[in-house]
Amino acid sequence: MICVLGDAHLDVIVRASWPPAEDTDTQATTSVGVGGQAANVAVWVAALGERCRLIAARGTDLGADLVFAELDRRGVELVGPVLVGRTGVVVSVSDGGGQRSMLTDRGVGTELSADDIADEWLDECAWLHLPAYSLARDPVRGAALAAAEAARRRSARLSLDLSSTALIEAYGPGEFDKLIAGLRPDVVFGTEAEVAQVGVERLRVLSKQLVTKLGAAGVRVAGRHYPALPTAPVDATGAGDAFAAGYLAAGIELGLQAAARAVAKMGAMP
Repeated sequence: MICVLGDAHLDVIVRASWPPAEDTDTQATTSVGVGGQAANVAVWVAALGERCRLIAARGTDLGADLVFAELDRRGVELVGPVLVGRTGVVVSVSDGGGQRSMLTDRGVGTELSADDIADEWLDECAWLHLPAYSLARDPVRGAALAAAEAARRRSARLSLDLSSTALIEAYGPGEFDKLIAGLRPDVVFGTEAEVAQVGVERLRVLSKQLVTKLGAAGVRVAGRHYPALPTAPVDATGAGDAFAAGYLAAGIELGLQAAARAVAKMGAMP
């Protein structure tokens, strides 16, 4: 069982020519589905044949019904409180496989609190995976820390995704360093830019394993470069989440296979 704590929201993917034409139409290909870094990892874990439990706050709007029905259909076990409010929405603008930018509204996702966490949600979990988005601010930071403590008491391993350069900058690299030190993660995932913000050598001290995601070039683990698998790129959204799911399920090779599948289609879900 792999447990993940964090966001589940609507994902809107826009693949468009760039830059957009001003004051008129720009042709685009779009998709709408379930998203959120935590939800992405959870669904990929399930798609790769492993059991997965997602700990997330659920809103009370139509979006929540759509998101959680789809997660259930995809085989993710869902736990967490229902909180009055709207479901988050993230709009990702993609150039067609290489780069993407995100416009983020996390809705009730940040309102999950330590008091909402039931220790039994961490029963059977071999891993607890935390996107750094789940640590960005209170009260969800308290929920993530409470879940991490419950996981450690059950001898589960902990993985952390650095998630966002903007998040690390807003938090402050020094304070973010202290947060990671308190978590003592077994594995840290991050892009080159995210890793550089915290510091490569420091992350090697703070975690047992540092996995640097290199985009189209693959990943670097323990100083060794593993190239990405050949694929026809369509949209890079969610490729890092797919890799994390595969890595937690069975290691680097399955992670690279999942990432190649993710890049070859629109959207973050398998």
